[in-house]
Amino acid sequence: MDSLSGAGPRRARGRLGEASPGARAAAAPWARFSAWLECVCVVTFDLELGQALELVYPSDFRLTDKEKSSICYLSFPDSHSGCLGDTQFSFRIRQCGGQRSPWHAEDRHYNSGAPVSLQREPAHYFGYVYFRQVKDSSVKRGYFQKSLVLVSRLPFVRLFQALLGLIAPEYFDRLAPCLEAVCSEIDQWPAPTPGQTLKLPVMGVVLQVRIPSRVDKPEYSPPEQCSHESLLPTPVVLASVHELDLFRCFQPVLTHVQTLWELMLLGEPLLVLAPSPAMASDLVLALISCLQPLKFCCDYRPYFTIHDSEFKEFTTRTQAPPNVVLGVTNPFFIKTLQHWPHILRVGEPKMSGDLPKQVKLKKPSRLKTLDTKPGLYTAYSAHLHRDKALLKRLLKGLQKKRPWDTQTASLRRHLLELTHSFIIPLEHYMASLMPLKKSITPWKTPPQIRPFRQDDFLRSLEHAGPQLTCILKGDWLGLYRRFFKSPHFDGWYRQRHREMAHKLEALHLEAICEANIETWMKDKSEVEVVDLVLKLREKLVQAQGHQLPVKEATLQRAQLYIETAIGSLPKDLQAVLCPP
Repeated sequence: MDSLSGAGPRRARGRLGEASPGARAAAAPWARFSAWLECVCVVTFDLELGQALELVYPSDFRLTDKEKSSICYLSFPDSHSGCLGDTQFSFRIRQCGGQRSPWHAEDRHYNSGAPVSLQREPAHYFGYVYFRQVKDSSVKRGYFQKSLVLVSRLPFVRLFQALLGLIAPEYFDRLAPCLEAVCSEIDQWPAPTPGQTLKLPVMGVVLQVRIPSRVDKPEYSPPEQCSHESLLPTPVVLASVHELDLFRCFQPVLTHVQTLWELMLLGEPLLVLAPSPAMASDLVLALISCLQPLKFCCDYRPYFTIHDSEFKEFTTRTQAPPNVVLGVTNPFFIKTLQHWPHILRVGEPKMSGDLPKQVKLKKPSRLKTLDTKPGLYTAYSAHLHRDKALLKRLLKGLQKKRPWDTQTASLRRHLLELTHSFIIPLEHYMASLMPLKKSITPWKTPPQIRPFRQDDFLRSLEHAGPQLTCILKGDWLGLYRRFFKSPHFDGWYRQRHREMAHKLEALHLEAICEANIETWMKDKSEVEVVDLVLKLREKLVQAQGHQLPVKEATLQRAQLYIETAIGSLPKDLQAVLCPP
């Protein structure tokens, strides 16, 4: 297929293997499927071509040559991994056509209710891989090597790994007919709606999941299995669609979790070298999740190879290392990226007494190109003191053989409390910049949100700092100063400022709707009345696009005001504002 340019729609929707005419595109046969997945790919090993794309379902989904190449290379472990049997891992690639366009209504609806860290990716694809390599004498190379890949813009790693666990073994035995049937089943699923518990039937199994919502309280526990009778089989309940087993992922770095949390918070470049794609991708995704509920605003690649199209961009020495977290398995990257400020190398998990053997903190000067030992190679000094109580708690849990999900819950709660303690003072200060409600009057432009002054914020920490909610001591001021220079502060501030601006617009609309419009219109010119009509219409469009937090009654009253204002104008102006 030829390379695509521009950012047009990626699929002319039709039946499998059939391009759909424009007249039928509106029917969108794959609309429900594409609410979850972009496509399903099969990558195989060809003796002449190497990794090759064998199948794409639906077959009319268009991938650029660059995207195809990236999917092929990232769907196989590289030669350093030596993965035999079945392996699952994840990758993330840049969408070559630019940001998805047009911005679909279902994207906006989902994103408006989802936590910011779980919103759909507008310009990247996730690839969820199930790779099988087994001896097979009937194949020329002596090995069966194939990957089944789910391509999505949703970061639901737990759900898609579970789905692959059901589909892939069956597909490797039965091939294409099985895949076509699965795609048709997914096309019957309800859309992922934040806050809802959904039952997703596939291959005779029902997966029960709850889609997280931005109004969820921290550590929300999903509902237990439904007990009422149903024609469907008893569902398999997934505790989460996205959360990994943090304790398993962080086994070798538990003593450095807080240092790594700080590096993530500051958006620092980090190379993660692990023995396998599964370990590399899980560790990168676990690191990214450390900041929840804060959105991770930097780039990250759970699994990355030297064949990636962004290899040169990420490895250049002509500029500072980019703000990206890379998961790799090839030791060559240590030589290529030894100028990076932070490199984490982990080995196969080994137990040292009751605690998994921990990597040591080492100076970057101790890096050796190919035989580097496990360790966190960095000159960074953590701003906060280590929480020894957490390590004692986790060690005690190991000694008492507590379930790993209990250990993970303890670790996740610690990181969540740490992030909340850091963000709450910022939230409080930001809220103080909002104009008072009494200063918002109906017939004047609403007042501006006051500017964020870093020095004022830092002074406020003495009385309203993280020490109120966190027992950890350390240089909190220094951490905030570095945070102000990071992409995460910029991302957080832009999002909060946008939300506050929408709230301000909503309060202004409410103030207008509570005023007496007929009294206001008595001494106003036609130009002023027309201006009011246009502004009210603009606010209604914003509100209906889920951008303004207003009640339905306010919207109805605004529409009534528009009709009243238009009715007061001469017929010729009415015809312009309300054309037949």
